[in-house]
Amino acid sequence: MENIQSLPIDIQTSKLLDWLLDRRHCNLKWQTAVKEIREKINAAIQDMPENEEIKQLLSGSYIHYFHCLRIVELLKGTEVSSKNIFGRYSSQRMKDWQEIVSLYEADNIYLAEVASLLSRNVSYEGPALRKQLAKAQQLQQELSRREVDCQSSAADLRERYYTACKQYGITGEHVARELQALVKDLPAVLDQVGRDAAKFEEHIKLYTAFTNFVCEWSEPVLPMLTFAQQKGNATFYEWRTGNVPTIDWGNFGSGADTLGVTSAITVEDGADYGISLETSAEDTGGIDWGDSEAAPIEIEIVDAGTDCPEGVARELSVTHVFIDELMELEVFLTQRISEMGEEGDVVAMSQFQMAPSVIQAQSREHVRGMLSEVRDLLGRLTSLRMQHLFMIQASPRYVERVSEVLRQKLKQADILVLKAASMVERRQEALEEQSRLEPRVDLLAGRTRELQKMIEADISKRYNNRPVNLMGVNI
Repeated sequence: MENIQSLPIDIQTSKLLDWLLDRRHCNLKWQTAVKEIREKINAAIQDMPENEEIKQLLSGSYIHYFHCLRIVELLKGTEVSSKNIFGRYSSQRMKDWQEIVSLYEADNIYLAEVASLLSRNVSYEGPALRKQLAKAQQLQQELSRREVDCQSSAADLRERYYTACKQYGITGEHVARELQALVKDLPAVLDQVGRDAAKFEEHIKLYTAFTNFVCEWSEPVLPMLTFAQQKGNATFYEWRTGNVPTIDWGNFGSGADTLGVTSAITVEDGADYGISLETSAEDTGGIDWGDSEAAPIEIEIVDAGTDCPEGVARELSVTHVFIDELMELEVFLTQRISEMGEEGDVVAMSQFQMAPSVIQAQSREHVRGMLSEVRDLLGRLTSLRMQHLFMIQASPRYVERVSEVLRQKLKQADILVLKAASMVERRQEALEEQSRLEPRVDLLAGRTRELQKMIEADISKRYNNRPVNLMGVNI
């Protein structure tokens, strides 16, 4: 018997109520009785004395049997003046709470209720609060990560914006205006290209001599590059006609409109540079100017990219379009360097014994220098910045399109900054939610442990003070 008395009684908390009902410590109809007791508790708490501990017991917690016992103990101090000569209290407050305690103790209703309350705290209330707390903490981490992502993406978009602006050669303060201003630099750039093309006389002679010797080619090679090497950044009109493009048409006055001549004539690539106007004259060999004896005016064809006053036509310069010939020359020089590395054999040497001196005099290193010069000029003409300049010059819509693309980068960056600020606000809200939940979790855990000890002590008394362990209480 002594050995049995020392053995602990282990009860799983989730099965506690069933354990009490199976051993007939409690009545199956305890819930109906508890409903009546709860009504009396709700009525009794409406009239309570000013006591700090009583306030704490009644504030924000479920009032159970052990709370009622403590309230009765406190009322014994506050209601002592209502005690009669028989030792009974005449205070209605005391009577109400004593009745509540008596109803709880009938059929051990209180034990069934606190067992149910403990099980609910362990199985539902505690996990639910902890889940909310974990969710608030996880949300903070997620929002912090997204905030960093938004800030990083915004910085990346701004970096890409300024990188793109740098590629265009602008600061990005006023995109459209700066892009349009770039075109003003194009004529000077092309003039420099034309001056640099003058260095290619030896390159062209070598290519010409080689094609004539190997292929017996009699047609001119690299005609436009040859022209640019001799004339610099001249116009198509001069390349095609040999004349500087200044045309004396005479002073038509208002008659120009009669002939269908606008104040500016655009000469485009591929157009007939021999300008003709439709008139009533039947002679197709020229233009019938009529009998006008008015003084002549000059209409000048200028390079594209420059400001065009009234009466001045636009035309592309040859430096716009000799890129193909530069590439052709590059391919030739590259191939020639490769071949010169293989010309050490007797057959190759005999093959070029009759070649012109301009071919035989070239060393492989010298041809490499030529190739380097060609590639340098070609790289400058085909650089990303030059491509943009040509596109800006060719189409006003290109400026609008580029401006819009760049603006979108900044707009997206601003949106991401706003999103990051929103993440900060939501993270603060989640932090406040965590601050609100943590005290509730701690309070529930403390009250649950207290309730556990009270139930263990109560059951222990029923089994001659054998130790009782409620298992699975973890909040």
